[in-house]
Amino acid sequence: MSEVVITREGLERLDAELERLKTEGRREIADRLRRVAAAESNHSENVEYHDVREDQAVLERRIALLEERVRSAQVVDPQPGNGRVDVGERVRVRDLESGTRLDLELVGTVESDAAAGRISVASPLGRAILGLRRGEVAEVHAPRGTRRFKILAVEAS
Repeated sequence: MSEVVITREGLERLDAELERLKTEGRREIADRLRRVAAAESNHSENVEYHDVREDQAVLERRIALLEERVRSAQVVDPQPGNGRVDVGERVRVRDLESGTRLDLELVGTVESDAAAGRISVASPLGRAILGLRRGEVAEVHAPRGTRRFKILAVEAS
């Protein structure tokens, strides 16, 4: 089992999802199974019954995955005040080619969510900016060529 780097907030989100799935998710599946079982006595021919059982299997796999992630998680705290980009910190960067500014939070791989502005330390941009200071430039090797990003600000989340 390998350790998974995660922020405190990320671990709290995983714990909350796990708790919700173990309580509400399982309760919902049990209710659906009871309804379907009461409606049809021959389960081998009941498509709805098989659909609910498949949903139950998907739920249990997700619960097992989250339990493993929580068990192997290594919580990392940012080092505020050191001036360097650390896991758990918010970073403002500017794409030097397009001029676009991005506000990002550097997080562990299991909690990354590009739509929410959380990028993984294992991503090309995350690896490139980790440890840099304000004013430094990160080079990211992407499929469409090398991109350069200037660190504009580093702040604790």
